Amino acid sequence: MSIYSVTKPGLGARLAALSKVVELGQGRLEAKLLDDASQLLTRAGERLKLSSDHTVVALAGGTGSGKSSLFNAISGLELSPTGVRRPTTARTHACVWGLEGAGPLLDWLQIQWRHRFARASALDKGESQLHGLVLLDLPDHDSIRALTDPEADRLIGLADMVVWVLDPQKYADASTHRRYVAELAGHDAVTVFALNQSDKLSTEEVAELVIDLNDLLRREGVSQPSVVPTSAVTGRGIDSLKGVIADAVSKRRAAIQRLDADVDRVERRLEQAMPVGAALAAPSSVDAARRVGLTDALCDAVGVPAVGEAMESVYASRSASWISWPFARMASAMSGDPLKSLRLGDLREEIRSLADCAVTAQSAEVDNAVQALSDGLTVGMNEVWRSSVHHAARSRAGQLPQALSDELSEVAPRLDRVPLWWRLLKVWQYLLVLAFVAGLAWVGFALVFGVFGAGRVPDSLALFGDAATLPWVGLMTASLLGLGALSAVASRNFVALGAASERDRLEREMRRRVGAVAESMVVEPVERELTRHHEFYTAMKALSG
Repeated sequence: MSIYSVTKPGLGARLAALSKVVELGQGRLEAKLLDDASQLLTRAGERLKLSSDHTVVALAGGTGSGKSSLFNAISGLELSPTGVRRPTTARTHACVWGLEGAGPLLDWLQIQWRHRFARASALDKGESQLHGLVLLDLPDHDSIRALTDPEADRLIGLADMVVWVLDPQKYADASTHRRYVAELAGHDAVTVFALNQSDKLSTEEVAELVIDLNDLLRREGVSQPSVVPTSAVTGRGIDSLKGVIADAVSKRRAAIQRLDADVDRVERRLEQAMPVGAALAAPSSVDAARRVGLTDALCDAVGVPAVGEAMESVYASRSASWISWPFARMASAMSGDPLKSLRLGDLREEIRSLADCAVTAQSAEVDNAVQALSDGLTVGMNEVWRSSVHHAARSRAGQLPQALSDELSEVAPRLDRVPLWWRLLKVWQYLLVLAFVAGLAWVGFALVFGVFGAGRVPDSLALFGDAATLPWVGLMTASLLGLGALSAVASRNFVALGAASERDRLEREMRRRVGAVAESMVVEPVERELTRHHEFYTAMKALSG
């Protein structure tokens, strides 16, 4: 039967969260911590697939603690050799109450076949409460034999429950407490301490040692230590120890409790390395205001306003040859052509050059804009994550100026394009010029023939030679001159509006392109890291339950 059927609510979710933390913590958590967490996930996955009807209880202790004698006393059989030689136990022995289904579990524990024993008659001996127990007699953890210590360490890590067998002389042994007990703080529900060989002490001495051991264990983080005085020689405390073990076996919860405690221990280490604290308050994406701020800063860095201003000036200057009053243009030409100084031959290239120079000259400001974005997003973050966000923001910093330059060079406006209304206005102005010239001719004709009487006017031209028409024709001619000048003034206002509109259009397009470059080369890498940060700490929170 799979142990999933009795899985503690929340353990599956916690293991899934731990898996996520390990996945997202690569490169951000120290390798040792990630390895330990990965090993726990592997061990938990393997144990949860094995029998939930069996509880693995390991007897662990140093040489001379009487561990093997206690193993034999609990099993009621002489299964594990005892003696005075060091070390007595070189290989793990296993006694199983109810062998059915225990084979894969024993294989996973790597218990050799010749060291497996079954209590087939357990029910006949009144020990039905131990049915499902897999009792292990581990090698001495302080053995002088090189192979036994690692095996003891391995099985202490795999067992569902550990019974530490301590003798009165070495119950406070620093090696045991430093290497094992302190590491299992928080495993109170699946850790028992058997103060063995109590037959060597008086009742008062046993009571004092139990009190002293309890105090020592509490100082090491075991909040509710379970201490049972035992004696394999007299049988004292054997039934009490069996009762503790039987309680764990009958509840079928020890494996889950052990894994839960192991997850708790890893969680504490993760919390020390990456405190959750206010980390979840950090943004998981780049908000709209920061996107706009980045675009604004990059536009300033690459000179978008300067390009827009130049385009507006060139647009207004180019319009002069189309919409200005011809007489004013002729007067200007006589005094020199100011448009030549604008080098209008290749305006688009000029705009490109301006944009390119701005990018190259302001590359430091591009870096500053990117740095400002990452600084604003990483306030309160762990230093490791802050560094990773900064790295993501600058991951394409070397390509960013050139990318901006390339985008702007494609936006250069078609300044050789002439709006239709410019052409129509030019036709209108020349019509006014022709009408003005015709008016002057009429005035001249009337003066010559009507006023000075230079000759007889043909009947068909009598109107033009009539001196009475001079005031009206003169007024009309002057009006044409004023109308032309007025249309030129009005058109300049429209040109100014058009230039401003073109500038706005150009700047909007440039901002759009700068924003697109910023999105792909800065915002997207940063958001991937922010999402990873958010998911990591969400998993950390789920891990704590």
